Amino acid sequence: MKIVTIGGGTGSFNLLSGLKKYPADITAIVTMADDGGSTGRLRDELGVLPPGDVRQCLVALSDSSDLLRELMNYRFERGGLKGHNFGNLLLSALEKIEGSFSKGAEEAAEILRVRGAVVPVSEEKMNLFIKLKNKKLIRGESQLDHNKNVRKYGIEKVYLKPNAKAYKKAIDSIMKADMVVIGPGDHYGSIIPNLLVKGIPEALQKTRAVIIYVCNLTNKKGQTENYDLDDYAGEINKYIGKNMISYVISGTKNPDRGLIKIYEEKEGKGSLVLFDPDKGIRRSYKVVKADVLSEKRVSKNKNDFIASTRSFIRHDSDNLAKVIMELSEIEKKKLIKKII
Repeated sequence: MKIVTIGGGTGSFNLLSGLKKYPADITAIVTMADDGGSTGRLRDELGVLPPGDVRQCLVALSDSSDLLRELMNYRFERGGLKGHNFGNLLLSALEKIEGSFSKGAEEAAEILRVRGAVVPVSEEKMNLFIKLKNKKLIRGESQLDHNKNVRKYGIEKVYLKPNAKAYKKAIDSIMKADMVVIGPGDHYGSIIPNLLVKGIPEALQKTRAVIIYVCNLTNKKGQTENYDLDDYAGEINKYIGKNMISYVISGTKNPDRGLIKIYEEKEGKGSLVLFDPDKGIRRSYKVVKADVLSEKRVSKNKNDFIASTRSFIRHDSDNLAKVIMELSEIEKKKLIKKII
């Protein structure tokens, strides 16, 4: 089973950590729009492509020692490197040595004994622009969480400037895939930027792969405020340019009341993503309800400068991967019936 994932950040890390336990050929396509934290500093100071999301995916798929994986995630606590991540520095150095980000990532994959492949969605520099509902324009993916105007006015649309062209290996992987999994992850920060890259929507329209969308568990004020499952799935299909999603995975459990209260204080009411089966719309996808909520408490790294923006209500890696593999078995049986 050839499985391609599209996303970035913690969402992709959780998904890949579960999928790698199954006998599947995995390729993770990763956003290159990140410009915050350690990654943003490296982009500005060295002119490299953003390493942070790729690093997380490499670590998730790694079969190396616990120590080496811990090293890749280590953040320096003081001095000029304070807040920087060792893995980000390694990937940036490999990019300089190899002459391209993708070749550097391949070398890192060898070092980490990665099970599968991690490829950038594009090797061109991606700058995300955000047009707010008050018509003001702001630049940079990091502004989604740090600019107060996003929360105040809300987002009208996002786009890349200049336009970025997809990395050939990313397109080839989608075209050869049996299954493409989009998400979970920050909607405008980790998911949509991939779909803005020239060549990715076209490949998703042409591929014979079954496309699964893993719906987020929570909303963000000013970005996806009061979104429900159908709002998310509708936007993904809109950016693809065609109704291509076959399945949407939705959680059956809510976080405990304490976590919900903390999240509502931060994001306001309507922060949980709901699903209304009787909404009265004609869905082009099947909704798969499953227990995919992680019950683990997320601990924050004090040396992570953007820790406050990271989600603390997350998917359970193993349960999510199990649901996806069960769907792959269903599709495999359908294919066998067609052949017979």
